[in-house]
Amino acid sequence: MDPAREAHAEESDDDALDAYSATVMRVAETVTPHVAAIEMTGKGRNGRFRVGAGSAVLFTEDGYLLTNSHVVAGTRQGHAAFADGSRTDLELVGTDPLSDLAVVRGRAPKVAPAQFGDAETLRVGQLVIAVGNPLGLAGSVTAGVVSGLGRAIPVWQGSNRRVIEDVIQTDAALNSGSSGGALADSHGRIVGINTAVAGAGLGLAVPINTTTRRIISALLKDGRVRRAYLGVVSTPSRLSASAVIRTGQRDGLRVVEVLAGSPADRAGLQAGDFILTAGSRPVSNAESLQKLLFADAIGQPLPVRVLRDGKELDLVAVPEEMAATG
Repeated sequence: MDPAREAHAEESDDDALDAYSATVMRVAETVTPHVAAIEMTGKGRNGRFRVGAGSAVLFTEDGYLLTNSHVVAGTRQGHAAFADGSRTDLELVGTDPLSDLAVVRGRAPKVAPAQFGDAETLRVGQLVIAVGNPLGLAGSVTAGVVSGLGRAIPVWQGSNRRVIEDVIQTDAALNSGSSGGALADSHGRIVGINTAVAGAGLGLAVPINTTTRRIISALLKDGRVRRAYLGVVSTPSRLSASAVIRTGQRDGLRVVEVLAGSPADRAGLQAGDFILTAGSRPVSNAESLQKLLFADAIGQPLPVRVLRDGKELDLVAVPEEMAATG
């Protein structure tokens, strides 16, 4: 490469790096004021003690914050500290273990609420910025890209095993304390609530979309979400060319695991199946399945069509109500 061309290439790389840095800094300045460090406490013989800690995102002007269910598990009170130094006591409003979302409320804050975006617009490879309080380090910012969409992961909470569905996977670093923090797009809109429940090194976030907005509304109104439970761990997957021709469908949900004794297990679903439709509606991601699993689906037969070894099978599952413990 001649010197002039090499110099131009280096200048272009510098410009790209400057643009990346400028975007991350702008988003960090926009989002950080909305993210609080929270500490949830219990009451013992010697006074109050810490039960859990993490982050939370202010999303209303009157002091409601969104965080993870596992951050507030087992407690109803705590306190929050914002980046501007202001603090407020918190009380639990509601929690939904299946989505790993919870709502807490403090005093009306001095800062404006965050702006929610729509995770349905995200694409793999897109820049995202995580803001939270990992390992007690307040206002920490990490950046990365969307590594995957529509993931469903099994996690343990005490002796209970549950599945968090339709999560965003990112390579933005998350650690203990990041849970409940914000995942933002390049415009500073909150597209996910970070969760570190799966362990350090795996960046996951609960998406902000139509389904989670419905969950948040239920938590604000009733303090809980009545959810139907199937018991499958799945991931979105493109069907093979022959399957596309046979089914007329390009995408489905590949079943990674069926939880023993679950409604899906009793219905005959197996790991390796591709779920094509549920309730006669095409299923292409975890959210399209979640939309069918609210209160009105509990105890009702749910037809499920799957592709197994090149053959279509019609199965019937009967979703159960998810226990409050998850």
